[in-house]
Amino acid sequence: MKSIYLLTALCLVSFCLNAQEKQNDSTQVQKLDEILVNAIRVKEGTPMTFSNVTKKELAKRNLGQDIPILLNYLPNVVTTTDAGAGVGYTGIRVRGSDATRVNVTINGIPYNDSESHGTFWVNLGDFASSVESLQLQRGVGTSTNGSGAFGASLNILTDAVSNEANAEIASSIGSFNTFKNTLKFSTGKLNDHFEIAGRLSKITSDGYIDRAESELKSYFLQGSYVADNTLIKAIAFGGFERTYQSWFGVDAATLESDRTFNPAGIYTDADGNTQFYDNEVDNYNQDHYQLHWNQRYDNNWSSNVAFHYTYGRGYFEQYKENEDFSTYGFSPITIGGETIETTDLIRRRWLDNDFYGTTFSLNYKNRKADVIFGGSYNVYKGDHFGEVIWAQFASDSEIRDRYYDNSAKKTEFNMFSKATIKLDDQWSLYGDLQMRSIDYSTDGGLNSDLVTFSVDDNFTFFNPKVGANYQINQQNSLYASYARANREPNRTDYENGNPEPEQLNDFELGWRHSSEKTILNANIYYMAYNNQLVLTGALDDVGSPIRANSGKSYRLGLEIDAQLKVSDKFSIRPNIGISANKNVNFTRTLNGEIADLGNTNISYSPNLIIGSMLQYTPIENLQLVFLSKYVGEQYMSNFDVETSKLDSYFVNDFNITYEVKPKSIFKSIVFSGLLNNLFNTEYVSNGYYFTYDDTWSVPGQTTTLDGAGYYPQAGTNFFLGATFKF
Repeated sequence: MKSIYLLTALCLVSFCLNAQEKQNDSTQVQKLDEILVNAIRVKEGTPMTFSNVTKKELAKRNLGQDIPILLNYLPNVVTTTDAGAGVGYTGIRVRGSDATRVNVTINGIPYNDSESHGTFWVNLGDFASSVESLQLQRGVGTSTNGSGAFGASLNILTDAVSNEANAEIASSIGSFNTFKNTLKFSTGKLNDHFEIAGRLSKITSDGYIDRAESELKSYFLQGSYVADNTLIKAIAFGGFERTYQSWFGVDAATLESDRTFNPAGIYTDADGNTQFYDNEVDNYNQDHYQLHWNQRYDNNWSSNVAFHYTYGRGYFEQYKENEDFSTYGFSPITIGGETIETTDLIRRRWLDNDFYGTTFSLNYKNRKADVIFGGSYNVYKGDHFGEVIWAQFASDSEIRDRYYDNSAKKTEFNMFSKATIKLDDQWSLYGDLQMRSIDYSTDGGLNSDLVTFSVDDNFTFFNPKVGANYQINQQNSLYASYARANREPNRTDYENGNPEPEQLNDFELGWRHSSEKTILNANIYYMAYNNQLVLTGALDDVGSPIRANSGKSYRLGLEIDAQLKVSDKFSIRPNIGISANKNVNFTRTLNGEIADLGNTNISYSPNLIIGSMLQYTPIENLQLVFLSKYVGEQYMSNFDVETSKLDSYFVNDFNITYEVKPKSIFKSIVFSGLLNNLFNTEYVSNGYYFTYDDTWSVPGQTTTLDGAGYYPQAGTNFFLGATFKF
């Protein structure tokens, strides 16, 4: 703790120092903005595997779908959406690792939920409209803030300071009654120092799946102070989401007969008719506040200190039939001589949480060395509780009674130091040392499963990373790296057993080629795990994936991505990921006995993923892009059973953008079109698999039963949009 206060005090005192060198203002602003993420991003020449995406690239397809869907065509990425059309709850997997293993930061501030480790983009609708750039690091990557990266890191930088005043109105319309409206503005730099910028967005959609509608409202507000060597930003952003639940999926028979069926909210009325409760919704608000102070002292030294606070609160609502009184603490009642002990009811399950802390970094850079020292201290407090808001028979219950109530607290302290040393014109070395300390505890109250949930656990992890880069010539370079990551279990892991922390050793070997017409990146990776918490395929009753330690496992793969400029008008951007993802000597319970299954495939890990973007620019302001994605077959379990297999799929999209530059009123008007799933492929991108031992089907004998559920994706669908820039 003392080191945190000393470092923070040092940085704050340093802000008062006079800058020794002034540079061109526009260049200076850009570089100071980049300090927000400089500590956790990597650059060309760093021995890590990564992809960069710019604001301009995101804008081409930013017509209402979430950030994971916009990243679908990056190497070794698989995305999915519960509602089937990219609006609402969406997810991303990288190298087979699910979203809980993808470390996400926004301006260097952790975004992953501290307890679940998940990222819920639905809470930040249209956030892509406020992104300046992002970087996806595959593998362990460099040290970052928040939960450790076990498959990838996604580092997001929000809008940079604008020198000139501007505004834009963007609207789009799409299939399934999808509408997006966005208003953005910036005052530009007032008196050469101050800027205020903001965004308001609203997205609505019925979804491809029945009743899977979404209503997403979001905002982004930024106030900036800019001097020659100083940038101070106060940022507030957040959103409200109301989505009809669609996390249940469908079974194989329903998938064939009624792909869009949604069982959420189903019940039988007093006349025996099947009905669907109209408010079976997820309802959540999340607000983020960030204060950043970036300072450059001279050509060598710069720093960033940030303070942040996130407030989240909301619930999901469910209609439940024939629920036992005892579950909700109701006392039996007698009506007309009959004892009543069950009731239909409507319940809400709440989450109310606070997340706050500080991040900091100090950077020294000269011609030979680039050294960064940084870290963070964060606190999370979360209240989980349930209420019954209506009951057919309310017994002796009172409004606001909580039938379960459990609070959790998590603190994390993270320190890292990283350096890139240039030995000569060819060789550079990279080193990165990180220490993470985590303390997680709960108050011992009842959780949503109505069992006492008591955890008091702490971990201290040391995560070293080393690497080297060799510049063969001006166009070619080779790199090699080793990185270790350790990660704590999440809340669901604790609720389902006694989990062990995970450990990953990641080895990367790569080649980069860059010439006038060709950019090529190729890398081989070997990710060796101890006690990896693999997805079992099963979900809990709120749709969260259940995981279990798998002993030893590994991912071995080859990734290639390229940008090929065929002519001034035509270019190709292909990528491919080929991998083997294995549990070593995996065991399961089969018919009441432990069975050794040998080496099995890790769940949700396709061995082949291919993507491509064919871009044609017939005239200066018109761009046509044909996008393709192939995802090989994958298992939803770790048992290699056919009933848990998702078939491979191949989908194609078409994107068109055309910019008009009027002579008055507007600076430009950009028209966009997106045709998804061009050939109307019926495919499933995600699902779940469950298995359990049953003693009722065969009296006196334990039999293992299993089954699967699927999340079908939309057929051909479209988005059309226009952006008016002032």
